[in-house]
Parts: sequence; C-alpha cells; structure tokens
Amino acid sequence: MNGRLKQFGLVSIGAVAGVLVSIGLSAVAQRDARVPLPLEELRQFSDVFGAIKANYVEPVEDKKLITEAISGMLSGLDPHSAYLDADAFRELQVGTQGEFGGLGIEVGMEDGFIKVVSPIEDTPAARAGIKAGDLIIKIDEKPTKGMALNDAVKLMRGKPRSKIVLTVSRKGEARPLVIQIVRDVIRVQSVKSKMLEPGYGYVRITQFQEHTVENLVRHVGDLYKEGSLKGLVLDLRNDPGGLLHGAVGVSAAFLPGKVVVTSTDGRTEDAKRKFLSSPEDYLRGTRDDFLQKLPVAVKTVPMTVLVNGGSASASEIVAGALQDHKRAVILGTQTFGKGSVQSILPLTNNTAIKLTTARYYTPNGRSIQAKGITPDFLVEETPEGDISGSFRLREADLNRHLSNPKESEAAPNVPKATAPDANADRLKDRKPIEFGSTDDYQLQQAMNHLKGKPVMVAKAKDETADAEAAKATASGAGARPEANGKAK
Repeated sequence: MNGRLKQFGLVSIGAVAGVLVSIGLSAVAQRDARVPLPLEELRQFSDVFGAIKANYVEPVEDKKLITEAISGMLSGLDPHSAYLDADAFRELQVGTQGEFGGLGIEVGMEDGFIKVVSPIEDTPAARAGIKAGDLIIKIDEKPTKGMALNDAVKLMRGKPRSKIVLTVSRKGEARPLVIQIVRDVIRVQSVKSKMLEPGYGYVRITQFQEHTVENLVRHVGDLYKEGSLKGLVLDLRNDPGGLLHGAVGVSAAFLPGKVVVTSTDGRTEDAKRKFLSSPEDYLRGTRDDFLQKLPVAVKTVPMTVLVNGGSASASEIVAGALQDHKRAVILGTQTFGKGSVQSILPLTNNTAIKLTTARYYTPNGRSIQAKGITPDFLVEETPEGDISGSFRLREADLNRHLSNPKESEAAPNVPKATAPDANADRLKDRKPIEFGSTDDYQLQQAMNHLKGKPVMVAKAKDETADAEAAKATASGAGARPEANGKAK
C-alpha cells in the first residue's frame, strides 16, 4: 500500500507541476532565476494529494482537489485575493458594467464566515436592512461556516423575484436576525445629482464602473445648465470602489491636466507606475475624451468631498488626490483603508485569479492601506455620533489584511470620534441616513463649509469623556449641557 501511495505521489508531483505551468507560475519563476520552484514543498503537497485520493472516505475528483488547492493558496494571502471560477469571472465582468443579478451586497470572508463589507445603495439587501459588518451565518438553511466565498455568492444569486432568507449575526444583538430578501436585477446607477439650492450642486458616486466618468460629465453639465455654481459637494460615502480608470477620470474632472492622481508600487516593474490626470490614464476602449465636454468652471468651483468608513479603494483614491492637491476639503469620518491593487489574471477554461499585486499611494506618497483617508473635518452621521458606530467594518479589521509599509512612521494625531454612551441606545434603533436628504447632517456641515459658516466637528473620545465629567461635577449648579461637537 505504501509503495502504491509513493508511486501515486510521484505521479501527482508531475500533475501539480503541470498545473503550476498552466497558470503561469513557471513564467514568474523564469523571470527571476534566483527563485527556484520549491520541490520539497511540492513533494509534501503531492503526498497530501495522494493520501486524499487513496484514503478519503469518498472518491474525490482531481479537478476538485486542484481547484480547492488553488483557492486556498489565494485566500490565505489576504482578504482580496481569490480564485474566480467561470461563473465568478463572468459575474465580475458583468458587474463592472453596472448590472447584475442578486441581492446587492459586497461580501468578504472573516473567520470562516461570510461577512458583509457594504450593502449597495438602493438594492434589495439595503432595503431589507442588511448592514456593513453583518456576519451571514446561514443562507436559507445552509450554514456558511467554512463555505467558500464563491459558493456563497452562487447561493445568493438567483432569478429576480425569487426569495432568499439570510440569518445574520450582528454585533450588539443578543440573537441572530432572520432577514427575508426578494432577489432582483441589480442596476447600480453609479452617478446621481441634484441642485441642493441655487448655486450649490450635489453629485453622488455610488460605485466606479465602466461608464462612471461619462455619466459624471453628463450630470455636472446638467447642474451647470441651471446656472453657475458657488459650491459643489461630491458624495463618496459607502462607495466600495470599482475600476481604477474610473477613479482617475473622476479625479481628472476636477484637477489640472497631467498631475499625479495616484501611484502604485509592487514587486514587478509594471506594478510601479504613476497615474496622471491625462486621457491615456482614464480613457479605456474609446478615443472620445468625455472630460472635454465639462464646463471650464468645474476646475475651480469650491468643493467638499463627503466620505465615511464605507468609502473604499477607488473612492479613497479620489478623496486622497483632491485632498493632496488642495482641490477640495474632505469631510466625514475615516475611510475604509483598502489601498491594495488587485489584478485579474485570466487562466484557461474562462477562469481567473484575482491577485493583490501592488499598493496605492496618494500624490504626496501616503499609503492608503489599512489607514484610509483622514478627513479635514471629522463629522459623524448625527450630532450624537455615527448610527453604525463601532459596527463599521474596516480594512484593518480583516484577517490577513496587507500591512501599511509606512505604519512605523509617526501617525498624525487624529481624533477618534466616539458617540457618548448616553446616546448609544437612541442611535441603535435609528434608521440609516438617506444621503442627500434634508436630514443628512454631514451634508448640512458640508454646505456650512462652502458658505463660510462654522462646521460642527465631532469630539474626540477623551474630549467627550472630559465634557461628561464636567457636566456630572456641575450637576445641580445650573450647568447647561453642551452640544456634542464644536465649531471649526
């Protein structure tokens, strides 16, 4: 038996080597002759492969074992690298066009469970009350513990108008929540706009897609048709990111030509480059430069950019570029901190791998990874604090997240806003803010800044504690409670 297993192991070494060649890893090895293939580790892999084939309680197909091995290699690197089977690869391609079927949530892996990164605005999941940070523990009656992310996505996809039940664990809730959702065709309108009041425009980008830059030009043009602007609010809250060239194009809409929008740095030469506010870096598949149709005044109109913990990746690139070039003031809360570049490397059989290949940097060389963009004005969702509060998931909270290469440098003294404990229960049952509405507190503060009025910024945790202590000391002495914020 041992002889047969050993013989099978030798054969499987050849099979594994063939797979490695097929996915292009041998080409990587050839680029750098100093990194030979790890034969001892491959031999160990083949021993495990052979042991499973010979001894597992049920027969297992070679394809399944190799696929799971590839998937495990990638998922073990960081939260964003992944193997994409034919269905997942096709869904990724379709999703960048702004239309796909399903629930409308961005998901990732956390401790073997499916975790909600962000619900996409105005989708079935968002309307049903799914929140960022929710841990999906069951999809219908199937537990998700140990389930592959691609398998979970497949279960959540389905025909429009069909029903699905998600059981989620939410921080602060004693029991799991059972939420029924009706699937629909998800059409993400990536750009929305309106005139807040005469002279003040509002543009919201929900996701960076293939046609985002083109749509931005149309919406900004429509605003200017109503008259010249005194100020413009660009809303990137809960924008999970998307296509890099879309982020470069949106930044270029408001920046001078040929300035750095972002740079990337990785191990390979093609991962080390700068992206400028130039057509060659934001146009793809067309020679029609949409930005030439923008009113000239858009380059100088006073701007405020709204961000929060759901602003990630491409939206952080835009916020960082406009902040570093002092083109706009950033207002809101610390962003998500996804500053890594994922490259899609197609394989055979219409599959691919999504591999982290570089880190993003702002024009001034700041790394976004696991830190995010610090707003110029720290303003929470309400005067009492953020409704999502400590439930908000960020890159630094994810297991195996990529480190920040500059984290050893002295971090700036950034106040961390925290709602007072007295307000926690009141915020818990409050409905999510409708961005762009008259009840949008952060938008109100953005407008205050554009009009030259004081902005009520959030207090730091220690400052809030001092204020509460002062109120307690002065109780009964005619003391008046102060607002949870201060003008800036």
